[in-house]
Amino acid sequence: MICLPHHSPRDLPFTVDHTALLLVDMQRAWLEPQFDPHLQVPDAEYFLQRTREQVIPNQQQLLAAMRGARQNVLHTLIESLTADGRDRSLDHKLSDMHLPKGSPQAAIIAPLAAQENEIVLPKTSSGVFNSTNIDYVLRNLQTRHLIVAGIVTDQCVDMAVRDAADRGYLVTLVEDACATYTEARHQACLNAIKGYCWITDTQTVLGRLREMQA
Repeated sequence: MICLPHHSPRDLPFTVDHTALLLVDMQRAWLEPQFDPHLQVPDAEYFLQRTREQVIPNQQQLLAAMRGARQNVLHTLIESLTADGRDRSLDHKLSDMHLPKGSPQAAIIAPLAAQENEIVLPKTSSGVFNSTNIDYVLRNLQTRHLIVAGIVTDQCVDMAVRDAADRGYLVTLVEDACATYTEARHQACLNAIKGYCWITDTQTVLGRLREMQA
């Protein structure tokens, strides 16, 4: 059972044209077992079931709502700028993490594929603010509220939340649109980052988006 904080000073109404959605690393490489040996073991069933039954459907709802409200949507994914990956961070080289530019495994999964005019930012680090120009882009979009969802909660999502908060964005983390490899890891991360964001669920965010348009 996930316990959400009862109150956060970051729980503020979204504002039209100053609210953006960031989906983190919803790629075939991490969600389709044929690309990731770590997903081919029994222990991976929790992650696969949560992403299949909860995270992806919830993100589809968030995408539909943001698109319907004509608000900005950004996708970040791990993908090298080169075919041989020479541009990767040292950490990704040491971890042997390389998704070549344009490779099938680097693509966003079909149910969440970016539409025309949505922003896709390839990165070669855990933190999207460290290896892309997302801060520059969000400021050009006049973003104040950043809604974050994706995988995995306690790695790339965690870093996006903390770094965005440090740069002055009001961050909303959609807990039931995120996943990591165990429920314990997921809950530990929520407890650790609750001081950087408002942690809530998909239905609450959808309600706030409707209120924003009203």
